[in-house]
Amino acid sequence: MDIRALRYFTETVRHSSFSRAADALHVTQSTVSKMVRQLEEEVDAPLLIRDGRRLQLTDTGRVVYEQGQQILAAMQRLHAEVRDTKALRSGRLEIGIPPMINILCTPVLKAFRERHPDIAVVLQEDTGPQIEQRVANGELEIGMTVLPADPELGLETLPVASYPMWAVAQAGSFQKNRASLRCAQLDGMPLVLLNNEFGLTRSLRGVFREHGIKPEIVAQSAQWDWLVAMALAGMGTALLPEPFIHRLATQQLQAVRLVEPEVQWKVAYVTRGGYLSHAAHAWMAVSAQLFAGGKLRKSAS
Repeated sequence: MDIRALRYFTETVRHSSFSRAADALHVTQSTVSKMVRQLEEEVDAPLLIRDGRRLQLTDTGRVVYEQGQQILAAMQRLHAEVRDTKALRSGRLEIGIPPMINILCTPVLKAFRERHPDIAVVLQEDTGPQIEQRVANGELEIGMTVLPADPELGLETLPVASYPMWAVAQAGSFQKNRASLRCAQLDGMPLVLLNNEFGLTRSLRGVFREHGIKPEIVAQSAQWDWLVAMALAGMGTALLPEPFIHRLATQQLQAVRLVEPEVQWKVAYVTRGGYLSHAAHAWMAVSAQLFAGGKLRKSAS
């Protein structure tokens, strides 16, 4: 059904006149009459009874008029919502963020809420590999992960930050005043790692394979602070990104930077590619500004 014809018809009924409807629509009377006839042809029934200067609705005309008002109102709401979405005055955005990465995103969330208070942001926490899968399945528009992402999913990646990895152990585990540890020295060393479902562990295991390192994995957990507790208890050495090292407050721990090679915790966004909503573009823009400006490094320290 032609929306314009429906609008001309409802205006004619509302004004009870073709000429007054034409004035309200800023068109000629003949145009209004033509559009009403077109609508009558489309429904294959008369809509108006023209009795001199009077206009009366037929039974079919009454149905079309009542339903037409609802249709036109819905179209107006649709256009308004589209305008609001484009202007970032409404919308909803779901973002997948791994627990290890969420501490980096607090400044982004704060800045985004300040700039776009009318957009509802829903944060979905899961491991990096699970978030990659959910993005690939279309369940999430954007997500964050630790590189490298699963190449079989065919996702587009946008790296946003890279932090060096550190080894954390009970004080006295490493030589006094030591600042770094060669990765080869992890061979045979008792380690406490995040669960295998985490992108960080996936990345570390890739480094171990590449350099022939065979550490002894004594325990794994889904909580980075528990890894620190196990390291503090002398169970093994925890491998953590630099932002977490700055959050350690105890003097009973010793942290040294991994070198040769220097292992990096590479944080990136993942998408399916193609279209992104206005809200997603806005989030990415805020995120890029904060990461590029170094504010996220500062907030994590």
